[in-house]
Amino acid sequence: MSDARGTAAQAGIGLGSAIAVAISWSLHQSIFWAIVQGFFGWFYVIYYAFTRPGGLMG
Repeated sequence: MSDARGTAAQAGIGLGSAIAVAISWSLHQSIFWAIVQGFFGWFYVIYYAFTRPGGLMG
């Protein structure tokens, strides 16, 4: 059972980083910012969703 949890956790971290890099690249076209925001992963994705018009806050 622990193998399944470990695999799921690794996939979630990878997915969050990939989404953060894609968002960052579309906004800034900067490798530096893509790396920095990819490092923060899901935190940047959630920040982006809350701070953009039409995001989670409406």
